[in-house]
Amino acid sequence: MAKTAFVFAGQGAQYSGMGRDLYEGSPAAKAVFDQAEALRPGTKAQCFEGTPAELADTLNTQPCLFCVDLASAYALQAGGIQPDVIAGFSLGEIAALTFAGVFDFAEGFRFVCHRAALMKAASEKNPSAMLAVLKLSGRQVEEICGSFQEAYPVNYNSPEQTVVAIAKESQPEFSKAVQAAGGKALLLPVSGGFHSPFMNDVHTGLATALDALELKAPGLPVYANLNAEPYGRSIKETLADQVNHPVQWQRSVEAMAAAGAGTFIEVGAGKILTGLIRKIVPEVRALNVEDMTGVAAAQALWAIDRQ
Repeated sequence: MAKTAFVFAGQGAQYSGMGRDLYEGSPAAKAVFDQAEALRPGTKAQCFEGTPAELADTLNTQPCLFCVDLASAYALQAGGIQPDVIAGFSLGEIAALTFAGVFDFAEGFRFVCHRAALMKAASEKNPSAMLAVLKLSGRQVEEICGSFQEAYPVNYNSPEQTVVAIAKESQPEFSKAVQAAGGKALLLPVSGGFHSPFMNDVHTGLATALDALELKAPGLPVYANLNAEPYGRSIKETLADQVNHPVQWQRSVEAMAAAGAGTFIEVGAGKILTGLIRKIVPEVRALNVEDMTGVAAAQALWAIDRQ
């Protein structure tokens, strides 16, 4: 029987109203938001009613998405669906590690809030943006980046989508270069150039914060953005390095599929990862769960697979 993978959504997938249906329909999901609200008052309102501008602020985006990711995963788990392997995209990797028991909820949530504050500060210090480059290979994007002083391929998302972190002042010329090469560059709704040298100060701050924590071994395989391999003994080092190194998403999905994952369930806001997975490994089943309708659909497929 094919294995099931949970993949936890990352920054950029946020939208107003996310998580409300889960909160109202699943006690397990409700518990996530209630715990977050006790630690950071206002989190529920931001998820359920926040404006696009409010949710685009990294200080709000990261804790809110962390909650929606875990609410979706715990709602599925309460409904009888247990993954065999998991991974998270950028921010989603912390939710994945929390689900796997590396952090308890309060530790994971506080770490996400600290990470968000550090990343916002780094973005203000180094004005930068992220562009999704479509229709070009990773190698082509690397070549274009090589002609700019501060442009870095940072998310290897699929065979024809690579995200670039770039200094804001270079963004117009970079977009022209992409277009000249036959591609298309789309500005992402994030506040800085994440997973690049723009985030070097964040790496230092996260390493210090992680040193003070007693982390547990993951209870199931968690594939790391850094190297597309399951987390091993160097959890703290791997997680700190994630913030200023590229996300190897395509390789991670391919590795999970090679390990036997035949069903990928995106947990959290939106369908971004579901679309990428279908392009990376079109032979697998990929679906998203962000509300109770998604939970019911996943349960129906789960039951059919086990008949």
